[in-house]
Amino acid sequence: MAVIKKPFAGQVAPVFSLVILFFLGCSQGRISSVARMDLFNLEIGPLEDQVNLSSIAAGQSSNRTSLAMRDGLFYISDTSGGKIVRYNSYGDLLFVIYNEETSPPPVTLRRGIDEEGMVTRWSIAYPLREPGALTVDSRKHIYAADKVDNDRKFMDTETNSLLDNVVIHFNDSGRFVNFLGQEGIGGKPFSRIMGVYASRDDEIAVVCLLSSGWNIYWFNSEGTLLYLVQLRNDGIPIPAGSTVHYASMDTVTVSPDDRKLFFKVDYYRNSVDESSNSIAIPDSSAIWIMDVETGAYEEPVFVPFFEYTTTENEKKVTQKLPYAMLGVIKDSRIFLYFPVDGGYSLLVLTAGSREQRLGFIQVRNDELEYNTFNLSAEGILSGLLATEWDARLVWWRTDRLLGEMSL
Repeated sequence: MAVIKKPFAGQVAPVFSLVILFFLGCSQGRISSVARMDLFNLEIGPLEDQVNLSSIAAGQSSNRTSLAMRDGLFYISDTSGGKIVRYNSYGDLLFVIYNEETSPPPVTLRRGIDEEGMVTRWSIAYPLREPGALTVDSRKHIYAADKVDNDRKFMDTETNSLLDNVVIHFNDSGRFVNFLGQEGIGGKPFSRIMGVYASRDDEIAVVCLLSSGWNIYWFNSEGTLLYLVQLRNDGIPIPAGSTVHYASMDTVTVSPDDRKLFFKVDYYRNSVDESSNSIAIPDSSAIWIMDVETGAYEEPVFVPFFEYTTTENEKKVTQKLPYAMLGVIKDSRIFLYFPVDGGYSLLVLTAGSREQRLGFIQVRNDELEYNTFNLSAEGILSGLLATEWDARLVWWRTDRLLGEMSL
């Protein structure tokens, strides 16, 4: 059972390593290949117009370099480089927020910006440590996860979780506004932040992972805590009449146009192999939708498995594996994906409807060094795809997949 907590009285209430041959049954519908547009390339390195993926690729950081797209502008939180940058769709670097103690000083941008200035490209110093997940609201304000100094970290003995993350708030010019913690502005650090999301009315949701489950903190645009939702591993909902033995919460994400949470659960049942060892095999997948204000659940959206065929002992065997949830867009459209040879298979579902739409996006094998994606509220998918030598900013007009689906 999820626990929703309102604040005290007086306040206003992936990188996939698996690549397999692409196969889908005809029962899932026609597959549409979505045209890819390569926008611009970035060199890999520490300078202001480069992206530094070295520690990510080496597994030296728990945070992920992240991407956000809003109104045709692209924002990258460069974890290893300790900076946040904004580009237009032509690849022009518009501004960079950088740590002057750990990053080379920008040489192509003006340092600082005056209130009355007409500068179009500038840099602002701020002591970022390891910026991770980020989002951008309708005001073009940036909210990015970051680590705190060592003297501010501490272990929460109640949840057995390290509290070492905050959300840094910058305005549309890249100036620091404040930081959000658990109680709101200036609050104590969060546990590991898995996602930061902008919802309706520029409300901000922070999704955190704990050893016991997930906490979701919901703030208004002024940084006031509205809701705390606690999803516990021992309280994962089970579909009515199901006899599954094990449930795993895969992903938690947020609606861009409503106070709703979407979380995907994969269910497994026990089986016995030839050596009499019990193993867990996939049984079903469901996406649960929760009203943040009341804690009430809508009817779950059941997700079909990705199916592919292998040959074992000269016999064809159909395998089934669960999709991963990519994100949610307006009108409760849910995007899921699965890695395949040459790219990713997409599946689009709509809450309250049995309709579904299949698609395919191309990602070349040499671009699999590191992938991160962003799904806009309108359904445009953007990606930062790294090769051994550079990183490519691309997008796919996946919103056009929706044209053949009715609301």
